[in-house]
Amino acid sequence: MTDPLVTVLGGTGFLGSFIVNDLVEAGYSVRVACRHPGRGIRPESDRVERVTCDIRDERSLRPALEGSAAMVNAVALYEEKHGLTFDQIHVDGAHKAARCARDLGVKRQILISGIGASTASASNYVRARAQGEQAARSAFGDTTILRPSTLCSRHQGFVSALDMVTRLPVIPLFGRGNTRLQPVYAGDVAAAARRCIEMSGTTGKPFELGGGEIYTYRECIDLMLEHKGIRRPKIPLPFGSWHLLATLLGLLPKPPLNRDQVILMENDNVVGENVGTFADLGIEPLSLRAIIGGERPHPCRT
Repeated sequence: MTDPLVTVLGGTGFLGSFIVNDLVEAGYSVRVACRHPGRGIRPESDRVERVTCDIRDERSLRPALEGSAAMVNAVALYEEKHGLTFDQIHVDGAHKAARCARDLGVKRQILISGIGASTASASNYVRARAQGEQAARSAFGDTTILRPSTLCSRHQGFVSALDMVTRLPVIPLFGRGNTRLQPVYAGDVAAAARRCIEMSGTTGKPFELGGGEIYTYRECIDLMLEHKGIRRPKIPLPFGSWHLLATLLGLLPKPPLNRDQVILMENDNVVGENVGTFADLGIEPLSLRAIIGGERPHPCRT
């Protein structure tokens, strides 16, 4: 297939931008489809086409997907606001996008979800992610699901959150800080999305994508403090207190913490069993220590 076209829904978002850049560097033509396609800073390329698309509207989805060999749905809503709900974006939107892709003859669909996605979760966000997986597969049976752990780059995502919290004179821990996390470099997840387009054996399978090492939340804090060369006292804070704090902060126009984030921190977020991993895609992921330290991403194993 010469110069294949891949449509990336949500291509100006944090992860979406990494996916677009990875595909362009690999020689693909990419159609960035989202509500605000002009957003985001990215080197201009004649391989990138930008179109306005709302995942809730099939009338805009169809032209965005027309002629595409593959689609990556990287649309993400982390907080319900401005009239947008998790169900609208992650469930109904995922179903509409998958159905349009199927009807238009798109060969491969990659859906970005998340580790821990479960219809039994107390988190509306996590529950919607799981329902979105089901909805996408009901319309496009060969959907490949990518479930990354906590996303980050050197200055964004989870690393940015660690940077902010370690500026406090005293650092409150979620519980005793023992929640296990496997932070993953967004560029590694982008490479995984491309591999799933290229490798026939990935069709219809789930992959859980965690970084090179597992840490407790307390250890993540310690890594950032070590990187900054500073010390801060750390105080355990019961999750009940975090839920109360999230409720109070929810009264603010732009709350820095919400209930779904607290629920996520109550459970380990690491790669499970009986699923595909980076190893199956020939990728050796960076660790959080390497990301914070600015280590250059190493080439994927072939």
